[in-house]
Amino acid sequence: MEINKIIDPEVQNFIQENLSIDSRILALKKNPFPSVSYSEIINQIIAKKKAKDKLPTWYLGKNIVYPEKISIEQTSSELTAQYKSSLLSGQNIIDCTGGFGIDDYYFSKKFTTVFHCEINSKLSEIVQHNFNQLEINNINCLCGDSTEILKKLNQQFDAIYIDPSRRNDAKGKVFMLADCLPNVVELQNFYYQFTDTLLIKTAPILDLQAGLFELKNVAEIHIVALDNEVKEIVWLIRKNYVESPKIITLNIEKESTTKIEISTEYNYKATYSLPKKYVYEPNVSILKSGKFEAVSELFNLHKLHQHSHLYTSDDLIDFPGRRFKIDTVVPFQKKSILQHIQNKKLNVSTRNFPIKPDEIKKKYKISDGGLIYAFFTTNLNNEKIVLLCTKI
Repeated sequence: MEINKIIDPEVQNFIQENLSIDSRILALKKNPFPSVSYSEIINQIIAKKKAKDKLPTWYLGKNIVYPEKISIEQTSSELTAQYKSSLLSGQNIIDCTGGFGIDDYYFSKKFTTVFHCEINSKLSEIVQHNFNQLEINNINCLCGDSTEILKKLNQQFDAIYIDPSRRNDAKGKVFMLADCLPNVVELQNFYYQFTDTLLIKTAPILDLQAGLFELKNVAEIHIVALDNEVKEIVWLIRKNYVESPKIITLNIEKESTTKIEISTEYNYKATYSLPKKYVYEPNVSILKSGKFEAVSELFNLHKLHQHSHLYTSDDLIDFPGRRFKIDTVVPFQKKSILQHIQNKKLNVSTRNFPIKPDEIKKKYKISDGGLIYAFFTTNLNNEKIVLLCTKI
């Protein structure tokens, strides 16, 4: 890719004017710029569309150039990058897996100097160009293998940031950090030669216990969700930290951000009850933490069952998740199902229930939607029940 050709004013105007056009239709048309690869122009349009909500600073920036669309899909969103930057500050930080540079853009607001390492020379060139366009002057883009760059620089950093990706040849269904590049499990002691603080971003698929087994000196685990979808798990590691880590669950939404801190050392105790007036469903970042007893104790709510991660109370409280008023508790019995469930329009969910939602809808001829939410679950007496609820 020749950046100077992509940022030609006429090419940029063409990209902007065709953002609303289906790229498949556009690809069938004649290239109006013979000196520029038409596939690269189409790629710019596709990538810019993807950036609109995820990367608004880049989307609105002048003469921004985009890499292959997969880089846009894999990069941090601005909202999650901004959150990560709130965890650290100092004189200098080095990003060993620079990518499209979203995280470094926000680190540059918290550190005097940022080093962006990227092994892909084309991507490194694009990122440097974009930082110039965004008038960010304290990020040094270095092309090459980050371990070799660290050896060459041979200096101390306030922090090292790594976003390892799974190797293409990694086998097995279980996601392990040792299957990723860079292999942070093997390199952790190597990184300690250059810093006392590591910040590692991992995919949400990583099991927390597996991560704790592979990594040492974990001080904090941040489970970051965006609009109730876990986007990343961030591990804050301090060289000499030997205590139990704390878990911070975060759900970022347009109107508000919910943040809950949970100890991994304290032995939380849950209380249990039959359904009361209200039922609560925790957001996904809390569910990912696996600290279900903590929810009961921290919010003074009762669990419906040890394995039913729904909570209940007589008084309505503020809660990091969805809240419902229970209208009817239906025993999972033929007569009750015929009366309350069959042929109805419902939003079906299952929690600790032996039948999957799709099977339930098919068997009982339930149509999706409406104002009633049906939770098929199990109570503390091990009885199968259905909670018919109205969302608050």
